[in-house]
Amino acid sequence: MTTTEMTSAAGYEDLDRLLALMTGDEKHGPAATSTLDALWVLYDRVLRVSPGTVDAPERDRFLLSKGHGPMAYYAVLAAKGFLAEETLPGFGSYDSPLGHHPDRTLIPGVEIGSGSLGHGLPLAVGSVLGLRAQGLTDPRVWVLIGDAELDEGSNHEALAYAGPAGLDQLHALVIDNASATYGWPGGIASRFEAAGWSAETVDGRDHEALYAAFTAPHPGRPRAVVARVEAKS
Repeated sequence: MTTTEMTSAAGYEDLDRLLALMTGDEKHGPAATSTLDALWVLYDRVLRVSPGTVDAPERDRFLLSKGHGPMAYYAVLAAKGFLAEETLPGFGSYDSPLGHHPDRTLIPGVEIGSGSLGHGLPLAVGSVLGLRAQGLTDPRVWVLIGDAELDEGSNHEALAYAGPAGLDQLHALVIDNASATYGWPGGIASRFEAAGWSAETVDGRDHEALYAAFTAPHPGRPRAVVARVEAKS
């Protein structure tokens, strides 16, 4: 059975068990657990991609910019059958495909290699432009970034461009665990709104609130969802 043919019956209640299979470097544990609920809602109810459609042109694209804490990402991918559960205990080891930063060449369904802060949103903008150039206007591009990444100027250039360009295929999910150095007067969502985005702030642990925010219509504008979780300790 190939990796893309694997199936999984794992659900949300299995995620803690799957996370526990990955041991070793715990430096970025909070970075991973802060994303868990938002990732689950995306992959369980929103993203139009499956293990069998990871190369389909019409698939939705998900980019994990917050790649320095990928354990929750790996757990969700395993639960959804993109990778075998048996690979999780090897996390971070020399011969494992599951590195401390995700590698798009090693894991089916991973769209970018990431972990260097500030790259994901610009790559997502480029992905939308690339899809448009191919006449693919239906696939949606999602990028998950951390609030601290908004300290990087590259993100501000990307969000300042995307709004006026009307990139309504673009969706940014910002995990806010109060780790940003500078913050933004009026909150993170106001920064996106000022640049012409549709934006909303929700409880990052409330699955129904996340789903409603993820699926809210935003014709002609990119969409940003700020998911607030407990502050990084």
